[in-house]
Amino acid sequence: MNKLQLIQALKDATDLTKPEAATVVDTFFNGMAEELANGGRVEIRGLCSFFVKEYGAYTGRNPKTGERVKIKPKKLPFFKAGKELKERVDR
Repeated sequence: MNKLQLIQALKDATDLTKPEAATVVDTFFNGMAEELANGGRVEIRGLCSFFVKEYGAYTGRNPKTGERVKIKPKKLPFFKAGKELKERVDR
C-alpha cells in the first residue's frame, strides 16, 4: 500500500473528502518525521515503533581500492515491529 492508497482507504472508511484524508495522512507522517528528526521516538502500541540510532565516526574501507576512509557520525531511523503485528503477519 502506498500513500495514495492509504488516503483512498481513509476516505472510504470515513466521511472525509479526499483532500481532508490527504491532510490527515500528511499530518500523521509529518508529525512522525518531525519527532524522529528531533531525536524522539514514535510508538504505536501493538503495531510498531520508530526510533533513531546514532553511530559514531569510524574508519571504513573503499571496496574498490581498499583505501581507508573516515566515516562521519550519523543518525539513522529504525523500525521495530510490535508483538501483535508479528503475530498477525505470521498467521
